[in-house]
Amino acid sequence: MLEHKNRFRHDSLEDRKSIQRYLKAITKGLASGELTFADDGGEITLKPNGLINLKIVASEDDSRHRLEIKLSWDSEVEQADQGSLTIQTGKS
Repeated sequence: MLEHKNRFRHDSLEDRKSIQRYLKAITKGLASGELTFADDGGEITLKPNGLINLKIVASEDDSRHRLEIKLSWDSEVEQADQGSLTIQTGKS
């Protein structure tokens, strides 16, 4: 069985403003090269470096909507570009 030496997981129900603050903090952390995640259950600091793999999955099924954003990186391996992504937003 694969053991995780250091893993952080957080689940909560939040409003859109809170989610925006989290995403802005992640953006700042990516820019600075350091992301620290913490709650009552623990803490982890990640240092994104080199090329970062981005995976986005968006789906809707009846009343359930889902958006998954996954970032992963390995500083020792360069990854190929899979093409450009376009994200459009609704009117403010």
